[in-house]
Amino acid sequence: MSATELLTNSLANFLNIYLLLIFVRILLTWFPTVEWMNQVTSFLSPITDPYLNIFRSFIPPIGGLDLSPILAILVLQVVAQLFGSL
Repeated sequence: MSATELLTNSLANFLNIYLLLIFVRILLTWFPTVEWMNQVTSFLSPITDPYLNIFRSFIPPIGGLDLSPILAILVLQVVAQLFGSL
């Protein structure tokens, strides 16, 4: 395995893990009253919110529903697949 393959595979794996963290973060917003989730959310927010805020800046909430994570996830999946296919 060459260094380039190792780098692209590592980057693709990192993006897939980051995608999983974003999914967990989004799912936790559906259950704000469970106390132990506040600890998990406080850990995940600084990691995932900078990326999600990029999309929140130009996609406003519609009827109180934040749709920006959908686009954020799609972009991340496309980039991860591009690195995975290299």
